[in-house]
Amino acid sequence: MRLFHFSDEPGIEVFRPRPVRVPSPRPEGREWLNDPLVWAIDDWHQPMYLFPRECPRILLWPTRGTTADDRVAWWGDSPRRMIAFVETAWLPRLRDGQLYRYELPATAFECLDDAGMWVARSPVAIVAKTEVTDLPGALAACDVELRALSNLTTLRDIWSTSLHVSGIRLRNAHNWSG
Repeated sequence: MRLFHFSDEPGIEVFRPRPVRVPSPRPEGREWLNDPLVWAIDDWHQPMYLFPRECPRILLWPTRGTTADDRVAWWGDSPRRMIAFVETAWLPRLRDGQLYRYELPATAFECLDDAGMWVARSPVAIVAKTEVTDLPGALAACDVELRALSNLTTLRDIWSTSLHVSGIRLRNAHNWSG
């Protein structure tokens, strides 16, 4: 298994645990997830981070429990495995953006059993670094369809579907609150 961390910083050699910038409510017994940690994402879920860091986005994919109606409503005839929604205003930054994908040793991490996220409590040295200069192309190479909307608030109810939905940096989305 391969694990990655994405950054716009080119010279990282060791990732050191740090607290999250915006603490999240955590289930009882998992409050430690706001403590200093090194975060990583697995290979299958890496498209969630092929965006400029502060770009608000919503990604969805079907699960075993996804209904045929939800599949038709959200995929239509698209052959992609995942769909990513961004706001139209972010498209220039997405097209012009670049990231560094740092590969990290899987043995240093523990799985959170949550959308491919892994954490380490100690510093982690990188295994490899790849510059990603074509973010839309990288999404397409990961079999992700990119869709743009004037704002993401039109998708608020998508969490009530039978799809897996991940929202990232939604605090930066136009008119998003709560």
